[in-house]
Parts: sequence; C-alpha cells; structure tokens
Amino acid sequence: MNKSFYKENLRKLFTESKEVIDIGGGLRISNKKGNWFSDDNNWMSPLLKDVEYKIMDPVDTYHPDIIGDIHHMPFPDNSIDAIVCISVLEHVEDPIRAAEDVFRVIKPGGFCFIYVPFLFYYHAEKGYYGDFWRFTEDSIRYMFKDFSDMKIKHARGAIETWIKLSPFGRVTLIMGLARLLDRITGKKSSKQTSGFYVMLTK
Repeated sequence: MNKSFYKENLRKLFTESKEVIDIGGGLRISNKKGNWFSDDNNWMSPLLKDVEYKIMDPVDTYHPDIIGDIHHMPFPDNSIDAIVCISVLEHVEDPIRAAEDVFRVIKPGGFCFIYVPFLFYYHAEKGYYGDFWRFTEDSIRYMFKDFSDMKIKHARGAIETWIKLSPFGRVTLIMGLARLLDRITGKKSSKQTSGFYVMLTK
C-alpha cells in the first residue's frame, strides 16, 4: 500500500487543523469509539494532542462521538476544519450526495482525506452497512470536482491488487513480491488498482 502518501497527507491534515471529524472511524485509532482498531496508526498519537478529534457514525452501536448521516451531516456550512472518510463511500446509498455534503461542511481552505476501493472484494457487515459501490479515478474526479485541489494516489499496483483478491492476499511475503513485480514491470501506477487515496483541499 502507498503508506508514504497516506502518512504525509494525514500528518498535514492533523497539523493544520483544530478539529477533525473521522466519518466511520476509518483511522482505527480508538478501540472505545469504533468497531475497528489497529496498532498500525500508533504513529498518529502525538498528532491528536492538539486536535479536537471526533468520530461520526450513523448508529450508536460502537459509541461514536456524533450520530450522523454522511448524506445530511449535522454541521453548519463551512464549519469543519477537516474530515477523514476512509472506506466509507462504498457503503452509502448515494456517494455523490455524500460528497456534496462533505464539501458543504468543510471550511474554505480545509481538508478532506479519503480512501475508496476500486478492484476490491465484497465487504458488507450485516445489520450495519451494505456494500454498494466501487470507484474509478474518473468517478473520484467527478464527485469531488468542486474542491480547489485534489491529489490522488493508487493504493496498490495491478499485480499486488490481483494477488490481494486471491487466496494468497493474506500472505505477507507473496504480497511483498507482488509489490516488487509492480515496480519492475511499471504496473505500480496502473489504474487497475485496489483503491485510491485522495487528499482534497476546499
């Protein structure tokens, strides 16, 4: 995965913002306010000290700070410094409407960091969310066209994506070899990717 783009842009977002809303808790940095937690993001802990960080979710099941629907968020226009929206838009009924509401609530000059899947396996959670959509680079550019700046990075190359979808996708060594093959063959930036990281500025 493209960890350098991920870390660089999230560091910028947290450093230059006073309030961050994590829609769906996709950063996985709280085991008290979400259904996912990962030690991989421990590097973010120092960044949280000077930021009002809140998780928003449509249900109260996992104890988010805010109960809210991404299609109609409970925030005034131009009121939020930054939004993180990782692995959410494939699970909502109307991602274009959601993208419009994200743009609405962010302050001018504010940030939004997004991850959306493209070639990725089905991953609904029964009783919580469905799995409706996949996104190409073209669809991302259309959905977020109103933002003043947009940086897009492929999450994986074509070969690593293919392996990720196979039974070997959980084997670290094989995934590493696939990543190397993507570099050697020039497939690292192929549009046949598992998903896209996006950094937006309003």
